[in-house]
Amino acid sequence: MHGPSGQTGSVWEQGVAAPEIHPPLAGSHRTESVVVGAGIVGLTAALRLLELGRPVIVLEGLRAGRQVSGRSSAKITTQHRLIYRHLIDTVGTERAAAYAEANSCGAAHIRRWIVELGIGCDLEDRSAYTYTQDPERLVDLEAEVTAAGMLGLAAEVTRSVPLPFATAGALRFPGQAQFNPVAYLDGLAQAVTARGGRICENSRVLGVDEAARWRATTAGGAVEADNIVIATNMTIKTPVGMAKRTQPRCHGVMAFRIADASAMDGMFITAEEPTYSFRTGHDQSGPILLALGPHFGTGHDGDVAARFIALEKWVRTHLPVGEALWRWCNEDYDTADRIPLVGEPDPGKAPGFHIATGFNAWGISNGTAAGLMIADSICGRSSPWRELYDPARPLPKDFHRDGESQSLVDSPEAIAPGVGGVIVHGDDKIALRRDDDGTLHALSARCTHKGCIVTWNNAERTWDCPCHGSIFAADGSVIHGPARKPLEPAGFDG
Repeated sequence: MHGPSGQTGSVWEQGVAAPEIHPPLAGSHRTESVVVGAGIVGLTAALRLLELGRPVIVLEGLRAGRQVSGRSSAKITTQHRLIYRHLIDTVGTERAAAYAEANSCGAAHIRRWIVELGIGCDLEDRSAYTYTQDPERLVDLEAEVTAAGMLGLAAEVTRSVPLPFATAGALRFPGQAQFNPVAYLDGLAQAVTARGGRICENSRVLGVDEAARWRATTAGGAVEADNIVIATNMTIKTPVGMAKRTQPRCHGVMAFRIADASAMDGMFITAEEPTYSFRTGHDQSGPILLALGPHFGTGHDGDVAARFIALEKWVRTHLPVGEALWRWCNEDYDTADRIPLVGEPDPGKAPGFHIATGFNAWGISNGTAAGLMIADSICGRSSPWRELYDPARPLPKDFHRDGESQSLVDSPEAIAPGVGGVIVHGDDKIALRRDDDGTLHALSARCTHKGCIVTWNNAERTWDCPCHGSIFAADGSVIHGPARKPLEPAGFDG
């Protein structure tokens, strides 16, 4: 059986000019604010602080703008599927209005910075559509139009949907947009350094401590600051635990060559489950179609490659695409109420400690709003979204569900070249990976966050934690937290 089509990697990095290299942190430094994570939240917060005349240092574990934010579908939209009727019914009109306002401001701010900073990121105006093929779902779309109107958002239900297959209708939000997220984040990073901010790449934070000030420590140095912003997808440190207040999930993404983007003039997502989302775009060679498949729990699937094969089949059944170019997984965290967790979790006992997580796969506009709110808070400015995003607000205690490794095998012989598996070895479990040439490599299978047993992702060739969503490279190094340390070496004689 053939594996998934396309090269592994994000299409958004292809054809983008080589980014500025930011040297790793070296030595001890002092500043007013340190931001951990150079995605859309971290870079937005840093640039906003600098605009307000405040110094900042940004620490990034890998490369700026090339992790979760830079691997997204990059829709600049306030249409988050069918959310506003849900929010009005569950958290009330006031908070639903705050959510609409926050995301409207986030989207508008992205546009403003693109113009003011001259960021070339393929910004294109598009309508956003949530479509259905089930006539009985039209009542849900009409309810969302009513809810959106109550909150000041323009929306309509249309039976004319610009897709090459039959639909019953769609919820349409006009005046939305799409862009290349990597190019945009590169632009923010350039603006941060141009205004005197400092970005340190390959500077994974290994510890956060409090003395007279907050102190973030990396392998090469440390930064002391009055304020710390943890903007790392899932928090690597927080006064109030977030891992049990969220649920990690992944989805597969594929980019296909297309001949003509005009047949799909918009950004689209299904109203039904399982969810499919797609939009057009461009790489250096011409138009592409980007498609996202149904989400699944991080580390909960032992055959992620099959998900890409299924996604390609769905795309080719519905849309006129050519060659499959690129494929990748992206991760996010859900919350029980579909609202992110942003701000100071415990301002009384841990003043100046800010977090942002749980974006429910809508992190472009929410993440921008979050970064702006955090920066304004540091500067003593009020925000109408503080109560909405309150990271310590009451949430159901039974929302989070740990998982178990899906990669257990009976023996090393069951692990083929290019594959990983987990075996029981005495009182412990070992993560074994066999190179394409047959060489076997052994690591502890215990996630360094809380000790859950990892799952081998056979599409990305990563070790994924099924409990709290940490992702490790094949060699055990950390890609995503909350883990801060790599998988430990394991003695194994085969």
